[in-house]
Amino acid sequence: MVDPRDGRRPGRRVPAPARAGSRGSTGAAARPSPRRGGKAPAGRTRALRLGSPRPRLRLIGIALALVLIAFVVRLFQVQAVQAGTYAARAEQNRYVVHTLPAERGGITDRNGVALATTVDAYDITADPTMFTEERVGVDDGPERAAELLAPVLDEDREELAALLRPENEELRYVRLARGRTPQVWNRVKELKASLAADVRAGRAEADVLAGVFADPASKRVYPGGTLAAGVLGWVNAEGVGGGGLERTLEETLAGEDGRIRYAQSGGLRVPTADSTETPAVPGREVELTLDRDIQWAAQHAIAEQVEKSKADGGYVIVQDTRTGEILAMANSPGFDPGDLAHADPDALGNPALQDAFEPGSTAKVLSMAAVLEEEAATPMTHVTVPNRLHRGDRLFQDDVDHPTWYLTLNGVLAKSSNIGTILATGELGETQREANRVLYSYLREFGLGSPTGLDFPGETQGILAPPDEWSTSQQYTIPFGQGVSINAMQAASVYSTIANGGVRIEPTLVRGTKGPDGRFEPAPEPKKTRVISEKTAGVLARMLESVVDDEEGTGTTARIPGYRVAGKTGTANRVDPETGTYNGYTSSFAGFAPADKPRVTVYCAIQNATRGSYFGGKICGPIHQQVMAFALKTLKVPPTGADPADIPVTFTP
Repeated sequence: MVDPRDGRRPGRRVPAPARAGSRGSTGAAARPSPRRGGKAPAGRTRALRLGSPRPRLRLIGIALALVLIAFVVRLFQVQAVQAGTYAARAEQNRYVVHTLPAERGGITDRNGVALATTVDAYDITADPTMFTEERVGVDDGPERAAELLAPVLDEDREELAALLRPENEELRYVRLARGRTPQVWNRVKELKASLAADVRAGRAEADVLAGVFADPASKRVYPGGTLAAGVLGWVNAEGVGGGGLERTLEETLAGEDGRIRYAQSGGLRVPTADSTETPAVPGREVELTLDRDIQWAAQHAIAEQVEKSKADGGYVIVQDTRTGEILAMANSPGFDPGDLAHADPDALGNPALQDAFEPGSTAKVLSMAAVLEEEAATPMTHVTVPNRLHRGDRLFQDDVDHPTWYLTLNGVLAKSSNIGTILATGELGETQREANRVLYSYLREFGLGSPTGLDFPGETQGILAPPDEWSTSQQYTIPFGQGVSINAMQAASVYSTIANGGVRIEPTLVRGTKGPDGRFEPAPEPKKTRVISEKTAGVLARMLESVVDDEEGTGTTARIPGYRVAGKTGTANRVDPETGTYNGYTSSFAGFAPADKPRVTVYCAIQNATRGSYFGGKICGPIHQQVMAFALKTLKVPPTGADPADIPVTFTP
């Protein structure tokens, strides 16, 4: 069958044209071959020649080999050479350690009433970047937030606004208020929720409180406010005792922080992974010797009198004569340890232990103790007291002009005669130098010039120069309380020593501590030292009773109906701490009751009274009476019912 298109039969193979030079050529010219460099005939496509893949494969193989070698080297380094180092790093990154803060121990009075305790609190914080115009849509976001927060946090509005608009625009954390109560944080949360609702409802333009947060914290709280602040001290922003017993007893109160170590992933704790925890050990609770009620009475009385007298300040100490325990230690002006931001810096501390002052006539009891113990005189010894006495380079006088007094030694103390005291102490030795050394030894035995034993921060030990260094005037002024300096606790301790039969007991403020298990551990027994004989102490007590009971005594304002009271007034020239010169007066009163069976010592001093009387019997005697009566009632000390001592004050020449 012939194909009509080219006249060939279908399926028949048509021979290709013969190549040039091939067999069977019929003499036609040979066509150039493309393989020999000739040109392909018109209408034919030139065949492509493929490159060899072997070079490329070699390059790829070399690259892969290098990568594998690097991996092998790194693997060898990690698993063999530095295996320990990387394992430690992995462990460190996987596990985190957090400190578990120990709960600070509380401080209570002798009856278990809380004076300092720790409660849950919150630090109010903020992210300043969330108050920018880009985030809140207004350019005064910090100011609006500060206006809302200021009354709730009790902080200054402008200061809050400055914190929310810091100079560092990348700052992400600021503390707006520290140690706020849960109630305050609840008010802030309510304010945030209310504002957010108003924004959603279209009643407010911007949610300017979205960037306010809270961090859990703890806060030291002093339920009594200013009560016993000088004794308690305070805790600083880092939670460490910064003053008073909070500082002295830091190790006892702080406890020991714990720690917890656990695995984390993505910032979250892995609950199934191992963890180790060392629990925190709470601080021990400290029980003080203070009685809250007596402390309040003493603090109220001294604050009232300081205000009335327009004085620089004052202090009252109440001590148990039998044990040396301090029942009250009050200062005025005071401060609130829970609100140091608003406290007067000059009022911080405990002036009753930190102020050194010349005691004046309350120190005459020391001279009398030396005279009686050395048997240089008796209460009935006659002492003729002139209006003036020339000794050394000075002319001495009493606080009032008077004709020649004819006093017994008891009368010298009762009428608080400077001249009589100089004459009496002059009998302590054959020479004035010897008398000075004898008197000095007794002053030291009573605790003057030495620490009280309380180990209180900033406590002064007073100023008592050795007798060989006494100036011409000092050897005559020291016997009546000038030229020597003490603190209020030392003064109270002198009278407690006499009340305790001549045995000095180091004062104490801590009764003991209580651990987490509730077991009470009493404080070590205080040191006891016999200073004078029991006989001399008894005689002195009766002489001091004449100061209060006898109509010619200077301490009649300290009388308490039904009780026998022994005491002594004091009015001394005061050294101005700013100028170092005498300016104003130190007014004081010291005593104990019942005089014939002592239980309580009270010492009061007021510095630089500028209104009304400045005599100790006038402004401190009433305080002594008020505080002593309250203490006796609180401790349920009954009157002895015995008749008062009756020792003559004067004699007929």
